[in-house]
Amino acid sequence: MDRFLKSAFCLAAVLAALAATAPQAGAQQFRDRRQSDIVLVTPSGEILDYVPAGYIYARDRSGNRVLIDDYGNVVATEMRARGYYPPRPGPREVYNDQYGNDPYYSDNNPDGDTRYSERGAVTGGIPRDAAIERPLGDQLYPEDNSIGNPQPGDDYASIDPDQQIPPADQPKAAPDEPVITLNNKSKPEIVALQVFLDRAGASPGVIDGHMGSNVTKAILAYDQMTGSKLDPNNTDAILEELRMTGGLPVVSYTITPADAAGPFVAEIPEDYSHKALLPSLAYTSTSEMLAERFHMDEAFLKEMNPGADFTVPGTVIKVVNPGEPKSGAVARIIADKGRKQVFAYDGAGNLLAAYPASIGSTDTPSPSGTVNVERVALNPGYTYNPKINFQQGANDKILNIPPGPNGPVGTVWMALSKPTYGIHGTPEPSKIGRTQSHGCIRLTNWDATELAKMVKPGVTVEFVD
Repeated sequence: MDRFLKSAFCLAAVLAALAATAPQAGAQQFRDRRQSDIVLVTPSGEILDYVPAGYIYARDRSGNRVLIDDYGNVVATEMRARGYYPPRPGPREVYNDQYGNDPYYSDNNPDGDTRYSERGAVTGGIPRDAAIERPLGDQLYPEDNSIGNPQPGDDYASIDPDQQIPPADQPKAAPDEPVITLNNKSKPEIVALQVFLDRAGASPGVIDGHMGSNVTKAILAYDQMTGSKLDPNNTDAILEELRMTGGLPVVSYTITPADAAGPFVAEIPEDYSHKALLPSLAYTSTSEMLAERFHMDEAFLKEMNPGADFTVPGTVIKVVNPGEPKSGAVARIIADKGRKQVFAYDGAGNLLAAYPASIGSTDTPSPSGTVNVERVALNPGYTYNPKINFQQGANDKILNIPPGPNGPVGTVWMALSKPTYGIHGTPEPSKIGRTQSHGCIRLTNWDATELAKMVKPGVTVEFVD
C-alpha cells in the first residue's frame, strides 16, 4: 500500500462538484416508412423491408415498439433510421451536476477532465461477460440445463422473490470494524473508488456513485486481501492506480447495431406461470443489458447519459470501466450471513475475491456448517416445484421457466450438496446485500459468473453467522 500511496500525484485542476401508428404490411409501404426515419431491426442487426404477416406490436419496458410472434419472441425492434445513417454529430450531451458542471468532460479542457474519463468513442472497447469456455470437470448437468430437474440429491433451487429488509434490521458492523467515512466526496470520486474495488476483486455490487454498506464491506475486504489499509479519501492515489490497472474509471462507448437489436423481451411478468410461457427471460432493453455488462445500476447509467437514446446504434455514451474479471482457482468459499458477503479463497488460504450477497432470511435461513459445490450450470433454466420450493402466487403445479439474465436464478447456478441450495445470479442486481433470500446465496449476475469461472466441483462452502 505504501507503493500505492507514493504513486499519488497532485492534480492542478480543482474537482468539479457533481453534481406511432403500426406500419402496414407490404415491402414498398415499409420502405416508405423507413425513409421517414423509422426502421425495423432484427436481433441479428438486419433491417426488414417489410412487416411479416401474422405478427403483432408490443412495447418493451422502455416504451420501444417491438414486433413479436405468437410465442412472445421479439422479431424486430423499431429504431430510428438515423442510427444506421447517422448525421453529423450535434452538440454533446453532458452529465451535469446541479451547478451545471460536467466532471467527466470539463469545458476548460478540450480533452475533458482526464482524472475520470478517457476521451473518444470506444466501440466494443470493453468485452461482454463471456460464457465459461473451459470444461467444468465431471459435473452432472441436467439434460435441459434446467435447475430443479430430478437429480441425485434433489437439488431444486431454493430462491424467492426479493423481500426488503427494513433499515432497522440491517446488520451492524462488528465492534472491531472501523467506521469508514468519506469526506464530502462527489459521485465521480465514489465511482472511481467503486471501480477500483471492483477491479481488485473486492466487489462493491452495482456501481452507482453512492457510498453504501456494500462499498464499506468491499473496502474492508480489500484490506484483508492486500494486507494493507486503503484510504478511500485519497482520490488522487486511487485514480493514479486506476491508470496503471486498466485505465480511468469512465470511458466512452458506442452502441452497436447488435447492442440495440437485442434480442429482448417486451417485459418480464411477475407470475411464474406467465414466465413459463416465454421463450426466454432475456433483457428487456439495451440500457438494462449495458448496465449489467458494465457492472452499473441501470438508473445511474441513464443519469450519466441524460437524453441518450440507447436504441440508436452509433450513440456514444459514458460507461464505467470495470476492467477484466478476476481469475484463479477457488478452493474454499465462506458465506458470511451476518455481513451478507461471500469470500473466495485459493488453496493457500489467500483471499481471491469478495462479493456482496443476499443470504437467507429469518423465516427461511441458509444452512449452517460446510457443504460442497456439486456442479455449475450456465444460463440455467429453472424448474419451479411448489412442494419443494417456496409458494409463488397461486401456482400449485411444476413449471419449467426458461433461462435468461432475468430468470429467477440469473445467469449462473452453482448447486450445493445440501438439497435445494445453491449460489446463483439475480435479475435485480441493485438489491443484492439489501434483501433476503429463501436460503440460497444470491449475487449479481457478473459476480456469480466471475466466481463460477474460478470454481470446480468439490469446492467447500462454509456458512458462518
